[in-house]
Amino acid sequence: MKSELINALSRAEIDAIEAEITHLPDRKSAAIDALKIVQSQRGWISDDSLSAIAKLLNMSAAELDGIATFYNLIFRHPVGEQVILFCDSVSCWLMNGEKVCSKLQRTLGIQHGETTADGQYTLLPVTCLGDCDHAPAMMVGESLHHDLTVDNIEAIFK
Repeated sequence: MKSELINALSRAEIDAIEAEITHLPDRKSAAIDALKIVQSQRGWISDDSLSAIAKLLNMSAAELDGIATFYNLIFRHPVGEQVILFCDSVSCWLMNGEKVCSKLQRTLGIQHGETTADGQYTLLPVTCLGDCDHAPAMMVGESLHHDLTVDNIEAIFK
């Protein structure tokens, strides 16, 4: 089993996951941490990586995929260097978020779920960023941008 895992996961990834497991009551409890470890190295979780992680944690791939697809910050498809999470909550919608997002899509030349041709950005909707008093809002990588307008979108991406 170990040689099979090494083909899908690096030794460093396996070691980091095993280190996390030592702090938890059982192997399955490390599911989210293991997904984050692999994603931090590869940018996303491929089917092969998911299967290898599941074997390492003594769980089924379907069970782990259920966890991975529940969390919107675990990416099951390749994403750009920076992920843009654009809030589509009621607050953002009421504050012209739909128009701002349309401007963003035109500026980048992509729609929700797509990545720019240069691989720089992937645009994903997110239910809420918790910045309702400054709606509309988006995260670009680790940076929060709020009080967005159609006029300030281009400046953010220059």
